[in-house]
Amino acid sequence: MINICILGGGFIGRFYAESLIGRRGKDTVKVVYARREETAKRFAEDYQVDHFTTSIEEAITHPNTDMVLIALPNYVHEDAVMLCVKHKKPVLCTKPLGRTAEEALRMTLACEEAGIFAGYLEDLCYTPKFLKSVKSIESGAIGRVLWAKSRETHPGPHSDWFWDLEKAGGGAILDLGCHCVEIARNFIGKDVLPVEVMCWADTQVKPIDAEDHAIGLVKYENGAIGQFEVSWTFRGGMDLRDEVMGTEGTIWINSFLRTGFEMFSSGLGNDYVAEKAETSAGWLFPVGDEAHELGYPNMFIDMFEAFENGTQPRETFYDGYIVNAIVDAAYKSAKTKLWEPVELPVWRGKKGLKKPSVYKEYDAEHWFIKEELLPNGDKKLIIKHKETGEIVEKRVDKKNQA
Repeated sequence: MINICILGGGFIGRFYAESLIGRRGKDTVKVVYARREETAKRFAEDYQVDHFTTSIEEAITHPNTDMVLIALPNYVHEDAVMLCVKHKKPVLCTKPLGRTAEEALRMTLACEEAGIFAGYLEDLCYTPKFLKSVKSIESGAIGRVLWAKSRETHPGPHSDWFWDLEKAGGGAILDLGCHCVEIARNFIGKDVLPVEVMCWADTQVKPIDAEDHAIGLVKYENGAIGQFEVSWTFRGGMDLRDEVMGTEGTIWINSFLRTGFEMFSSGLGNDYVAEKAETSAGWLFPVGDEAHELGYPNMFIDMFEAFENGTQPRETFYDGYIVNAIVDAAYKSAKTKLWEPVELPVWRGKKGLKKPSVYKEYDAEHWFIKEELLPNGDKKLIIKHKETGEIVEKRVDKKNQA
C-alpha cells in the first residue's frame, strides 16, 4: 500500500482522488495541500484525508507521505518537484511537465540524479481504447504507421491561471497539445526522433495573450507525421478523437463526445453531465465513467506497479520533456511560419532512421502501385515500368485468377 500526498485541491486533484479513493483501492490519500485553507479542508472532508495543510513542504515531508502527486498549476511544477528531490520523495506530476522544455529537462535530470521515481501523469495515454490501439499497432495489425492525428477541443479550461500566459506558459497548444503530441508519439514509436514542426496558431475568440486554437504537424525521422488539432473555442463539450493510418490498416478512436451514450433532457434536473459539457438540456452525451474513459485508473495502476517493482512506467518525466520540446518548436513555428527544428539536447532514442523505400517490386520490369477487385470479379493492377516510368493497367479476368 502506498500513502499518497496530493498537492492541489482543485479540479484535477479531485479527479485524481476520485480515481484513487472512489474505487476502494489499496493506495490511500493521506495528505492534501491547497493554497487556500478552506479548499484543503473541504477536500480532506470530502475524501476523508487525515491531514491537510497550506504548506507544500509540510505536505511533502509529512510522515504519512510515501509518494507525492502534483496536481498544481504549471508555474508551480518545478518548485514542487525540486522539493520532492530535496526530500527524496517519489513524485508523479500532471501534464504538461513544464512550461518549457528547459524547465522539464531540469526536473527530469534532478529526479534522475537524486535517484527518485518520477512518473508523468499523461492520462490520455492510458484510456482503454488507446491501450488497445497501441497493442494492435505493436502487433503489426496496421503495418507501418504513416500518420497519427490527435484532436482535443473544448470551450476552454476551468481555472483563472490557465488564461494567464506567464503562469500557464502557453495556451491551447501547451494545455491540450501536450496530450495530442504524446498520443502520436506512442502510435509512431517513442524511440523515433521528432525532427521538426510546422504550426499555425491564433487567438480567435478569447481576449487573452495566448493562442486559443492551433493545428500542427510534427515530422519524425522515419518519415511518419504526427498531427495535432487543439482549441479552447470549440462549442458543444469536449471532443477527444484520434486517427492512425498505417500501410496495412487504419484506427479511429472517439474517446469522449460520442461514445454511444446519448440522452435527451428538458434540463429540469440541471445535473452535471460530463467534463466541459456546456448544457444540461437537449440532446446530451454523458460519459458513463469519466475517470475510466479518461484513463486515470489505468494510469495510477501503471505508476504504482512500476514504483513497487523498481521499473519505469509507460510515461516518465523524460517523456514529458520530449513533449515540451515539441511544443516549444510548435510555438516558434507559429511565429516564424516555417518548419522549426525540435531542440533536444538530451535524446535517448534511435538515431539515423530513414524513410523506407516506396518501391515494391511487381515483377522484374515493374514496380507495384495498386491492386483492386472490380464489381464483375476481375482484378485490376496498376504498375509502373522501372526504366521508362510509364504507369499502366493490367487486368486479370475472374476466370483466369489463380
